[in-house]
Formats: sequence, C-alpha cells, structure tokens
Amino acid sequence: MERNKIILFGGTFDPIHAGHTKVAAHACDYLGAERVVFIPAKRSPLKGFLPRAGDSKRFEMIALAIADNPKFEVNDLELNKPAPSYTIDTIRTFQSRYAPTELYWLVGADGVKDLQYWHKIADLLDACNICTMYRAGYDQPDFGQYEAIWGRARIEKLRRNVVATPLVDVSSTTVRECIAAGKDVSHMLHPSVAQYIREHGLYV
Repeated sequence: MERNKIILFGGTFDPIHAGHTKVAAHACDYLGAERVVFIPAKRSPLKGFLPRAGDSKRFEMIALAIADNPKFEVNDLELNKPAPSYTIDTIRTFQSRYAPTELYWLVGADGVKDLQYWHKIADLLDACNICTMYRAGYDQPDFGQYEAIWGRARIEKLRRNVVATPLVDVSSTTVRECIAAGKDVSHMLHPSVAQYIREHGLYV
C-alpha cells in the first residue's frame, strides 16, 4: 500500500511570492501529494542575516498567499525554535507526527551546491526525499560530483526526485528591491500579500 505524501517547503519567505506558490502547486500535482506545508524559518543557517520582515508578519503573509489552495498550509514549528533551526530536526518532528507518511523536502536547483553544508545532510538524505526543483528548459542539477561523499544510493535517490517546474522569473530579493524603489510588484505577489505589505509599510 502506497503511503500518503506530504511536501514540506521551507524558507525565509521574505516575502512569499507567486514563484513559491506556483512551483509548490506543480510539485504537489507531480508527486501526487496530499498537501504542501510551508515552513518559514527564523533565518537560514547558511545566511548570516535575519529576514527583513518579522516572524509573525512572514507567517501571516504565507497564510494570505495560500488561502485559496485547500492543499496548502503553513506551520510555525521553526519560528518557535531558537535560530537557526535545522531541516533534519524539522523532518524528524514531522516523522513522529505523521508516520508512516512519505515526506518530501523541496529545494531549488540553485541550492544544490549548498546541500553539502547542510547540518547532518547524510542523515537528512536517508530520512526523507529531497525534491529538487529546476526550471524547465534549463539543465538538470548535477549530483554526480557528490557521489564520493554521499554514496551511489543517496545520489540515485536525489535523481529520482527531480521536478521540472514552470519558469517563474521572480525572487524575494527582487520583490524587496522593487518595493524599495517604488516599483509595481502586483504581478509578483498574491493580491492579499501585496495589500498586507502596503498596509504594514514593509520593505520600504
């Protein structure tokens, strides 16, 4: 019997934008997942700076952005832990809550080069399915360079969980820069998120 699948999508989401929700929806359909859980982090362990928007505001913006999709939800697990929090700990928490569900953790192809620096990455590769999203029309990520470190079985598992996603040319950095410059960002954000940012004077 095939186990239910849950996709966990972590990040700072500062702010969440149309690219986040579009690739998450695509991955959910592609993998046949029951749901996608957005998990905002206090900050990335690999980044030396805190998000511009506070924890509660980023959580609220995610809730607004995903309200239209019944398969989406947001979880504040990592926001309630000391920063930085580690993915392996989050995965183990979800495993204890939802066993025997199959867990997938979404990462962008541009983050593959950083996987080697993730805390207890070998344990993480064994504990869940790292699902790499890459933009359709671009080259697939190259995992072969890590075979000597992680072993062939883990590399084959990574290769099985690669998803070509729609091309969405937007990033949180771009959104913040455009807002600071007074440019229109309505095409990059859910309308409710754009309104929230205006009302709270974020990123100016």
